[in-house]
Amino acid sequence: MRQLTLLLLGLLAACSPGHGTPMTDKTAKDPVQRIAGDPRHPKVIELFQSQGCLSCPPANANLNRIAGRPDVLALSFAVTYWDQLGWKDRFAQPAFTARQWDYARSGGRQQVATPQMIWNGHQAIVGGNPAQVDQMLRDTAPLTGGPAIEASGKMIVVGPGKAAQPATVWLVRYDPRVQQVAISAGENGGRTLPHRNIVTELTDEGRWTGQELRLALTPPADPAWKTAVLLQQGTGGPLIAARKF
Repeated sequence: MRQLTLLLLGLLAACSPGHGTPMTDKTAKDPVQRIAGDPRHPKVIELFQSQGCLSCPPANANLNRIAGRPDVLALSFAVTYWDQLGWKDRFAQPAFTARQWDYARSGGRQQVATPQMIWNGHQAIVGGNPAQVDQMLRDTAPLTGGPAIEASGKMIVVGPGKAAQPATVWLVRYDPRVQQVAISAGENGGRTLPHRNIVTELTDEGRWTGQELRLALTPPADPAWKTAVLLQQGTGGPLIAARKF
């Protein structure tokens, strides 16, 4: 009788909340599916990294795992200053290195390094620690204080609003597909590194001063690329608005 009672108690415990969720449940394996997000007001994470940097793969992995979240705009910028050490990153562009330097100068930093994650244009972390990235995801607010950014036909429309100073309008194109890159030289030689949301184009589209601004929107060179718009105070200052399309 005692054995029967213990068996029944065990079955009840297995069916109680918190114990009986099947491991095959998609929400248990993929928490991204349960996250609400608004593409008009994302949290923006910019990772500066290089395939030639030995410390970058953990930060790349952290960006990769959050790249599909609906509440974030995760962008991977490949910089050029590691290219001289034996491996040229084929995604790197001088404009991306210049962007990281703009952030450094704006933040009072005398040098740049990889990996580095910039959150909403003003808070910097290394980005290799998963727990720290998860804490930043919880603590970082979505960009809700700036003007509305919409697409209308072949135009981008930045709505009116209050502007403390002119804001740069950046058009960003990025590739959401996972790209596996075999590294044959340099510090990561012999490894194959996955990349997501690699930035392919970064274009200065002018200044927003508080009045409605309309900009021509041309199609991306690759139809698989995604488009985003960032509004940024000054040179390397905080982001005031963002939109992913």
